[in-house]
Amino acid sequence: MTTSTTGLVLALAGGVGGAKLALGLSRILPPERLAIVVNTGDDEQFHGLHVSPDLDTMTYTLSGLYNPETGWGIDGDTFETLQMLNRLGADTWFNLGSRDFAMHIRRTELLAQGSSLSQVTAQVTANLGIEHPIIPMSDQPVRTVLDTDAGTLSMQEYFVKRRADPVVKSISYVGSADARPSPGFAAALDAATAIVICPSNPFLSVAPILAIPGVRDAIAGHGAPRVAVSPIVGGTAVRGPAGKIMQELGADVSVVGVAREYREICDVLVLDSQDANLADAVAAEGVEAAVMPTIMQTNEDKVQLAERVLALAADLENRRS
Repeated sequence: MTTSTTGLVLALAGGVGGAKLALGLSRILPPERLAIVVNTGDDEQFHGLHVSPDLDTMTYTLSGLYNPETGWGIDGDTFETLQMLNRLGADTWFNLGSRDFAMHIRRTELLAQGSSLSQVTAQVTANLGIEHPIIPMSDQPVRTVLDTDAGTLSMQEYFVKRRADPVVKSISYVGSADARPSPGFAAALDAATAIVICPSNPFLSVAPILAIPGVRDAIAGHGAPRVAVSPIVGGTAVRGPAGKIMQELGADVSVVGVAREYREICDVLVLDSQDANLADAVAAEGVEAAVMPTIMQTNEDKVQLAERVLALAADLENRRS
């Protein structure tokens, strides 16, 4: 297999795992050949500020500012601002670093001046020296809401405040019916010669993107090679509550379950080597299986996986031509 050297790669991502693969892709592809579309269903208001957790994780990762211990936030950040807010009586269950606050202040200021979320993201990423486009999935608000045994919870209430402990009964993407793909997302969908679904939570990171009217159908009917990397390895999520949510919603907590979620929008599903025994079961779901190491602990791991994913897309394109 050889890596394609032409065309636009559209990467769909959310969370730490998605940002890791996106970083690998950005080390291989020039800015004009990569469009990174990021979930904004996690966005929330805290302390009067617009916080975009997945956009921020992607921004800090590609700028080199990210905390390597957590994968999110800014390396070396303190929480003195949050501690003072707590002393002043604010509810501070959502961790925001003192330097991180600057991002949310600036984003909120620019939004209040009339800029779209896409325009704000383009400005702050450029100011941080990021050349590859990081694109919000929509400029209209879409919010991931979970119906649980503890009541209706926003994504951040469920994941951070409740530590993903409540049992999930269903998930909805409030506002999605009235949302549109952001201009950058719509343009990338039209121009893409390969689509990569990063190893992000299928329900909390990828599904909000697909919930925007027209997006799922556009990817399902797209002529470009579509490669997804499974966030489930060895029957559990590499990070976060994906496995727990899949089980509670009645899905198979395995790469086979991921294949069932993605079979309409994916040609090849990348499985970690430890799931090689499930390759035939994935193929039985109508999705081609590719087996390789997918755990990304170092930057070299991220680049190697990105190279292999691009090679799979190129190989699929060659077989079709």
